[in-house]
Amino acid sequence: MPDEPCVHIAAITPSGTPKRRECEECVKIGARWVHLRTCQECGTTQCCDDSPNRHASKHARATSHPVIASAEPGERWLYCYPDEKFAEY
Repeated sequence: MPDEPCVHIAAITPSGTPKRRECEECVKIGARWVHLRTCQECGTTQCCDDSPNRHASKHARATSHPVIASAEPGERWLYCYPDEKFAEY
C-alpha cells in the first residue's frame, strides 16, 4: 500500500518566517531552546522536542493544532503530529 498523503499538511499554506525568533513559552519561564517551530494554525513559535520543555508538541496536543513548520533559517519543512508525517515546501 503506498504511503497516504497527510490531509492536515495538504490543507496548509505554509506561513513562512516566524514573527519572532524565540520560543514564546521559554521566554516566559526563562528557559533555553534548541530549535524553533511555528504552528501553522495560529502562528505561535515554540521550541522543538529536542528542547527541554518541548513547547511545540505540548501546544499541538493542548490545542489540536496538528501542523508545525520549522522556524530555522534555510529549513522549509512541515510536520504533522497526529499523522507523524513530514513534507518539504
